[in-house]
Amino acid sequence: MKQPPAELVSYLDTLPEPHILCDTEYRILAANKAYRRKFGTGQVLEGQTCYAVSHRYNAPCDKAGETCPLKRSLASGRRERVLHLHHTPHGEAYVDIELAPVRTEEGDIAYFIEKMEPLGGTYGQPDTHTLIGRSPAFRRMLEQMSRVAPSDATAMLQGESGTGKELVAKAIHDASRRAERPFIAVDCSGLTETLFESELFGHEKGSFTGAAGRRIGLVEAARGGTLFLDELGDIPLGMQVKLLRLLETGAFRRVGANEFLKADVRLISATHRNLRSMVEEGRFRQDLYFRLNTFPISLPPLRERLDDVPLLAETLLSRVAPGRPIRLSPAALACLVRYDYPGNVRELRNVLERATLLCDGDVILPEHLPAEVQAAAVRGEEKSGAGAAAMAGSPPQAAAVAGKPSATLAEIEESALRERLTAHRGNRRALAEELGISERTLYRKLRSLHQS
Repeated sequence: MKQPPAELVSYLDTLPEPHILCDTEYRILAANKAYRRKFGTGQVLEGQTCYAVSHRYNAPCDKAGETCPLKRSLASGRRERVLHLHHTPHGEAYVDIELAPVRTEEGDIAYFIEKMEPLGGTYGQPDTHTLIGRSPAFRRMLEQMSRVAPSDATAMLQGESGTGKELVAKAIHDASRRAERPFIAVDCSGLTETLFESELFGHEKGSFTGAAGRRIGLVEAARGGTLFLDELGDIPLGMQVKLLRLLETGAFRRVGANEFLKADVRLISATHRNLRSMVEEGRFRQDLYFRLNTFPISLPPLRERLDDVPLLAETLLSRVAPGRPIRLSPAALACLVRYDYPGNVRELRNVLERATLLCDGDVILPEHLPAEVQAAAVRGEEKSGAGAAAMAGSPPQAAAVAGKPSATLAEIEESALRERLTAHRGNRRALAEELGISERTLYRKLRSLHQS
């Protein structure tokens, strides 16, 4: 193994963020002190491959269904950035990776410096923290979050009710340079214009009936931190111009005051409404819309990330029934992963809380779930049965199974995956580890089988 320049290794140790130095064969040559504090487990890292340490893969990321920044940098010759799910001493967590090539005097790439920063509040395993998920739709959302979090740009979260917009806003705050400062959430729905102005900017004593003393507004309370405006579409038109002035000048004044105060907040907003249509109808200011929509982030509904239901269910059960060793039966879980969830994650939480109240034992059964959730499983079984019937009526070669001379490679793979998944009692993580592939790759294969 080639030894890196001592000066380069010494330089990495001065950096406050976790960094490693790799060669072009994925081998770790050095890890700085910040990396060892954050990710180290006392093991010898030098000589090991980055994919074995971070992912426990036996092949590079791109061979296991992931995006490999090292391979991309080799091809582009430039700095590359990706979001990966890494093993850490505290479990699996999403890590924002920025990889830069280091060249020789001749211009050839000799090393790669990789900076790793955890995306705060996001996890790929059951946990009592905030955002949980592994599905492609969830990862796409996280990639957008990781891009905007380090900046002070205004972000607009767009998604259906119950998709967790406040949790996403808090995760962006936790991953920003303002993480140690306040995170203040404002529910804009149901507030009159006068009440909204007082809540946001505060008021002076005697400024209106009932103002018995000076009150600090939420913009002032969030100083140095993040102000989250939820249900943005409900802000009264008369108040929108004052919010726009806050964004344009960075200043505000309390109700009844003459003095302007400096605002130092990062603004994140959220809505389930179609603001573009509201602009066209004259119900939302176009200039404010463009100021707030600097970096839109789409939150996927739960029906687009059903792969995450088992992880979410395990986490939510620990929240709605703390200290109780309760779990879902395979049949109950099968019901949950086939339901569409018009109320999204909030509805899943309510379904599970109701089930824990109806369940006298430690195992939740299908009968503990609402009728509409049970019906979704029945519809799924009917669909599967129709598919099986169609297979039964197809030509012998198309209906071949693994082990028979006429079986195709795809059919052998299908049979083997179903058999191994059954052996692992539906545990996809364990199956992915056995097969030496990422869960993302396994998800895609299983989804194609489910849809076939």
